[in-house]
Amino acid sequence: MLHYAIVFLVIALIAGILGFTGIAGSAVTIAKVLFVVFIILFLVSLISGRRSS
Repeated sequence: MLHYAIVFLVIALIAGILGFTGIAGSAVTIAKVLFVVFIILFLVSLISGRRSS
């Protein structure tokens, strides 16, 4: 999931450089959402991993 967030961030950077602001804004929003979901899932798996032992 982190991979997809980085891919959308790169797409947003390239689109921003080329002047496609609508596409860049959408890609940044998607990248932010995916990054937050990744962090939440990472923390959940970290906490559940510690409790199982």
